[in-house]
Amino acid sequence: MNQTVNPTPQPIATPMAEALTAFDSKLSKRYIELDPAGYFIVYLDRTAGLICAKHYSNVINDKGLACDPETGKPLPTKGKVERTPTATFCGKTAKDLCIKIFEETKPCPIGYLDHAAYLGREFVRAEMALINGQDYIQD
Repeated sequence: MNQTVNPTPQPIATPMAEALTAFDSKLSKRYIELDPAGYFIVYLDRTAGLICAKHYSNVINDKGLACDPETGKPLPTKGKVERTPTATFCGKTAKDLCIKIFEETKPCPIGYLDHAAYLGREFVRAEMALINGQDYIQD
């Protein structure tokens, strides 16, 4: 008996899905103030089946740029930066990760509510990518 393997599920492209994706793309380009409490790099550990987030500290200069607290130099927005995270958080689901960061970590490493909302959205996107075997790229 031949057994077929289902390919990785792909999102269904509908006019509504495409319109919402384009709408969200525009929203991603809006200006937001940087959180002086730091920033997160979100990624998947597929081997362990986890969503992970590395937290990095920063300072915001008088021009509104995120800077390395050790050097005072602005952090590049493109390319690789070699920095040591202040903490690494991992969870099985977006909810698990949010509980670890927002409820169990004292003090909470997020200073702005819009940053918290953004992270919640990113963790859900990462969870869906993990579940569906899709690539995850942080917005």
